[in-house]
Amino acid sequence: MNTTFSCVGCGKCCTDHHVPLTLDEARMWADDGGQVIVLVEAFLPNGLGLPAGQREHAERRSAVVRTGSTEAFVAITFAAYNAGRCRNLDEENLCRIYERRPLVCRIYPMEINPHIPLDIAVKECPPQSWETGPQLILGGELVDQELARLIERSRQADRDEIRIKERVCARLGIHVTALKGDGFTAYLPDMAAFASAIDQVRSQPLEQQANEWQLHLSGADVADQVQASGACVAPETPANYAFISLRAA
Repeated sequence: MNTTFSCVGCGKCCTDHHVPLTLDEARMWADDGGQVIVLVEAFLPNGLGLPAGQREHAERRSAVVRTGSTEAFVAITFAAYNAGRCRNLDEENLCRIYERRPLVCRIYPMEINPHIPLDIAVKECPPQSWETGPQLILGGELVDQELARLIERSRQADRDEIRIKERVCARLGIHVTALKGDGFTAYLPDMAAFASAIDQVRSQPLEQQANEWQLHLSGADVADQVQASGACVAPETPANYAFISLRAA
């Protein structure tokens, strides 16, 4: 596969997309007055919720937590909450923080998940973005080695920071997750509390994880499978999160 790419400045990638952030970026986003959304998904040790062939990557970016009589692998994403245009996009679709923009913005249009190949059909860039410009992929390989390093840096941060993210969630009272592939639980924490939680967790040794997690499921059929695996199902939906279903209607 050969792909060229040139940004035409349409601003579509900066609109209605929640951008995954590293811890430093999430802390900066809070300082800048932005809102961070916390997205949580999990899979079980028996593989429930885990796509085939993705276990190593999924485990490396997950925290092992207690749930019922078993454990769960919980992946936590801190992302810039962009409902509508990104707050840093100006009237000419230029980024006001371009020199310190998040890693994922620098990596675009490439994917940070190694199991998701670049598919221009699902990107919102106009056709001319793919018609001219420098070679992005040649013979199925990424051409730009600096871009490759940024992708690996993003993936490594995802792995290295998961325990801190889990401890931040504990301080914020976040302990309900969705099952991977079934949905996400989404939280919009108070930003002062969020920033304080990051600072407190980073300033102290990471204590042993003690909170018990629950799973919010899209239907009784999935809940039955989760309970049969020994995990704890959330009895009700509290007011502090939304469940985003990924199941087809």
